Amino acid sequence: MLYVKRDAWGNLQQVEAAPFDGMDGEIAADDQEALAWYANQNMESSLLQLKQSDLDMIRVLEDLISVLIRKGVVRITDLPEVAQAKLVGRSKARDALGGLNRLINDDESELI
Repeated sequence: MLYVKRDAWGNLQQVEAAPFDGMDGEIAADDQEALAWYANQNMESSLLQLKQSDLDMIRVLEDLISVLIRKGVVRITDLPEVAQAKLVGRSKARDALGGLNRLINDDESELI
């Protein structure tokens, strides 16, 4: 048996194996609605993992491009203007955050 909470339209909002505050019903664990709920939750979890992986990969690509530019393998002007603008914008944003991190991490004795 699973314990559920439904929205005003009767759609599942929460499904738990144990009773919880705010629950308003129960359904069988093999009920099609429960199986669909868990399938949807698994899909959402996978999509979130993929999104985080994409963000991590973006940083890897930025670092790779930076290395290639520093080594003279490629020039930033070899890239399309849109790509140049995005790389420069992200680099400036990261530098600004790095500057803030240095201020936050500095010892108070070094501020003066």
